[in-house]
Amino acid sequence: MCGRYASTSSDKELQSFFDTMQTVGDELPPSYNVAPAQPVRVILERTPHEEPDAEPQRQLRTVTWGLLPAWAKDRKMASKLINARSETVTEKPSFRSSASKRRAIIPAAGYYEWMKSEAESKIPYFLHGEDDILAMAGLYELWPDPELPEDDPNKWVWTCTVLTRPATDATGHIHDRSPLILPESFWEHWLDPILTDKGEVQAMINSVPEPHLEPYEVSTAVNSPRNNDPSLLEPIAESM
Repeated sequence: MCGRYASTSSDKELQSFFDTMQTVGDELPPSYNVAPAQPVRVILERTPHEEPDAEPQRQLRTVTWGLLPAWAKDRKMASKLINARSETVTEKPSFRSSASKRRAIIPAAGYYEWMKSEAESKIPYFLHGEDDILAMAGLYELWPDPELPEDDPNKWVWTCTVLTRPATDATGHIHDRSPLILPESFWEHWLDPILTDKGEVQAMINSVPEPHLEPYEVSTAVNSPRNNDPSLLEPIAESM
């Protein structure tokens, strides 16, 4: 699974890296311990609301981590939907609509995972790639808050989830699941809102190659979301 990650790139870096055309929402500060229910930056493509006949635009936008399906009665469900299994995402009621129509990229410097030791304690690791930014596959959704009137600017709540897959390579011994990492060659099709056939979406997911990630042990300070500073990314051997 993916329950914590680091997001350290500026808006300017994300705009350049993903070639976005529009930015929505204020810039978020770097976070070295992103946790569920927090605001996060995502990349998505969407037709401008005021120009329904225009071409979709790639945008950088702030959403909340933890998916709320449009049919959810309240916000409680979001805490259970921070991840979506890539093998079944086009079939599960909570995800199938957004998998067909509302796919996103969630940029990260890397993510944290905990490995059980022989003593049954959990050892945190940070996993990262060769680039400064990992493109984690995600979904986004718009949820209408029933407590707000239709004309309230906060009526629609934007949320997201991270897709996961079985972990192999260097990550498999740490945890049996890992985020679905998209190579650059997949970005255009993944974000394309015109691609809505669930069979084609699932085929694309199934064809994503295994990532090459490097793990290293980090401090147990990352266990608490209250801790959030660059030292969390330091290898444990160097911080002792």
